[in-house]
Amino acid sequence: MTELDGRTFLVTGGNAGIGYATATDLARRGGRVHIACRSQAKGEAAVAAIAAATGSDLVSYLQLDLADLASVQRCAQAFLALGEPLHVLINNAGVGGQRGSTVDGFELHFGVNHLGHFALTQALLPLLQVSGAARVVNVASDAHYQAKGIDFAALRRRTRSITGLPEYAVSKLSNVLFAQELARRFDRTLVAAYCLHPGVVASQIWRRVPWPARQIMTRRMLTIEQGARTSLYCATSAEVADVSGSYYDGCRETEPSAVATPELAARLWEYSQRWITPSEPGQAN
Repeated sequence: MTELDGRTFLVTGGNAGIGYATATDLARRGGRVHIACRSQAKGEAAVAAIAAATGSDLVSYLQLDLADLASVQRCAQAFLALGEPLHVLINNAGVGGQRGSTVDGFELHFGVNHLGHFALTQALLPLLQVSGAARVVNVASDAHYQAKGIDFAALRRRTRSITGLPEYAVSKLSNVLFAQELARRFDRTLVAAYCLHPGVVASQIWRRVPWPARQIMTRRMLTIEQGARTSLYCATSAEVADVSGSYYDGCRETEPSAVATPELAARLWEYSQRWITPSEPGQAN
């Protein structure tokens, strides 16, 4: 129980799926773990279950709705008010195969999977930089290889495809680009960034897929514990301490999509920063 003693982790979507398996492992190894998710009932139930499974009393809940930038800011402020360090932020939560838009009018997959996490990371970066050997881990997907680029105008509209999968691919490309640009902008000795493909996991991200199709889809997928392995590797392994900005699959560094260029990453950062910054009266983002 002492391997991660003194290390503090924040896991978005830690109430279910890969996030739950990740949080459980971190708690079992002695880390202080904060689970951030939308539902208080589900978050507190996950905290209780992890405490019972691991014997840890260092697990707690934070309210976070990634589809609402105001909620993201409240979550960050609530964490900062705790007066604790933050050594590892695991941007794990996500949606897939859905349609819609966020509270702030962004395409649902992009808004939740990337922009909400971008806003949370930006709000917590000053704390990460002073906490010591901090890490930001983005749970992406090999679906990012399917994205041909980013249509920035489309990100301000409701999901257009029937399946939501093209938009999901763009959101996951954004996760990769964000980690790469974070690595370029910040000294890895202060904050290192990683992104990863967890494998195809039978998690609750597929819960909106109709039951017959969902059963067929998930039959041969990985368990959530198997899916959490690469997240945990990037979050805790000494083997990646001298690396930042890389993409991992199966706990191994892997080449990301050729579309993930420094130019596109810088452009995405600029748009994302503009979109999370409150406008002055009479101005539009």
